[in-house]
Amino acid sequence: MKRIPLLVLSLIALFSLCACNTIAGVGKDLEKGGEEIQKATGK
Repeated sequence: MKRIPLLVLSLIALFSLCACNTIAGVGKDLEKGGEEIQKATGK
């Protein structure tokens, strides 16, 4: 049962990295994700 969440997270990471063509793109995506998390927590 622990394999399913790991598989899902791995697929998400794979698709996220495939969407970015450069290291700078990965950094921007991570920053955007962090901003969305901060918005969701109300900070």
